[in-house]
Amino acid sequence: MTERIRTPALAPPPIRPAVPRDDDPTAFLEAHYRHVWQTRMRDMPFVNAALGVEAAGFARYEGDWLGVMITPWFLNLLLVSGGGKLWGDIPAGERRYLELPCGAMQFIADDDPDIGPYQYCPLIAPVTNLADMAQARVVAADALRTVFGQPAAAAPQQAPAPQPDVPPAAEEKIAVSRRGFFRRLAGKRN
Repeated sequence: MTERIRTPALAPPPIRPAVPRDDDPTAFLEAHYRHVWQTRMRDMPFVNAALGVEAAGFARYEGDWLGVMITPWFLNLLLVSGGGKLWGDIPAGERRYLELPCGAMQFIADDDPDIGPYQYCPLIAPVTNLADMAQARVVAADALRTVFGQPAAAAPQQAPAPQPDVPPAAEEKIAVSRRGFFRRLAGKRN
């Protein structure tokens, strides 16, 4: 008689609750990603050495921190817990949709041993087609304007800061696909 071996069901990944940040995470995130750039990413073939590390436009939105992280290997919209309404603890690798002024956007949870839990929406990866930091800053500013439903500017000087704890505009909200997001970023509505 053949004995059946039972394998235990895989347990869901553990969730490490985020510790809300009271202070602006810009300097903290920049220091972390500069360290990653110097120690682990510098020699990777997909990095763009013309880019540096910069946190763009981080501001509180509905009590949490939202901004764009520019690195030589990605440009991501990052959500950091500030104890507000947007944040929700989920296991690393899981995805969730957040309702933002531009519509629903998908964020992926991650948990870095150095910076703790955060969630990100990939905007561009790899960033090999960006010419320099000036262009990366323009893309980051355009992304933030799109996310917060603000009109495009002719020559952005700085990433706009969302208004703290202001409810989104009362316009029809629809789920935004990755293609739709970039169409809005390019100034196209349909």
